Amino acid sequence: MTIKTISLVTDNKEEFINITSIIDRLITKEDVKEGTVHVFVPHTTAGLMINECADPNVAIDLKEYLDILVPSDRKYLHKEGNSSAHIKAIITGSCLNIPVLNSKMLLGTWQGIFFCEFDGPRNRSIHISI
Repeated sequence: MTIKTISLVTDNKEEFINITSIIDRLITKEDVKEGTVHVFVPHTTAGLMINECADPNVAIDLKEYLDILVPSDRKYLHKEGNSSAHIKAIITGSCLNIPVLNSKMLLGTWQGIFFCEFDGPRNRSIHISI
């Protein structure tokens, strides 16, 4: 098993960053023919998701709906002012597992892997084990 850590710098308070190509390059570089890619985010205000990556409006819709579900202006008990980011991170989750066959992730035609920033801008890490 190979474990790599990649760094991201986010630019906005909330954003979804497609990291599929980064993981594809690691699979190619490590010459992985088959197995599993495990992606983990060690942050309590960031998450991961697999969703459509062909139409950028899907990510915009998802962000807007998460804002409806978890508004940032609600009176939360947590004093740092980022409770909504913690809740959104729980909803999206902190890890993903994707099977690999013939050196390709077995994602659907329109699927991509997204890093979800909910409390940026920040410097972030993503751990990837293959």
